[in-house]
Amino acid sequence: MKKLFEYNWQVRDEWFHWCNQLPLEELLKARVGGPGSILYTLFHIVDVEYSWLRGIIGKEDIEFLYSEYNSLEMVRALSETCRNEILDYLRVIIPNKDNKPIRVSWDQENYTKDEILHHIIAHEIHHIGQLSVWARELNLKPITANFIGRSIQPRF
Repeated sequence: MKKLFEYNWQVRDEWFHWCNQLPLEELLKARVGGPGSILYTLFHIVDVEYSWLRGIIGKEDIEFLYSEYNSLEMVRALSETCRNEILDYLRVIIPNKDNKPIRVSWDQENYTKDEILHHIIAHEIHHIGQLSVWARELNLKPITANFIGRSIQPRF
């Protein structure tokens, strides 16, 4: 599980770098499928990951407003800030074998820690696939989704 979080973060960082070649208009352009635009998709990935992990540890959700993160640099900075906090959470969450029911403020269902961790990983991979489709629509090479060939060392 640790390597998959690191994989997602590595690929996300590569997408942030990839986005530097696009003008802001392309980053904000509404796209078919996915949550909307390229920039909003990256924002959404960060927001969802952060919210679910805070839910696992019983902290209140912090709702980020997309309108306050209207540039690539701002979304990248949000990602880095959240990741630093998330690393601390994961150091505690993953080794803990407790799998008691968890309820988050935005959902009435109970989930286990493992369900949520797997959801977070799958959620980002799903949206990375959408970014890849949009890259091809722009006639640009997408970031590779390959896990093999990456040097991934968990930091937690």
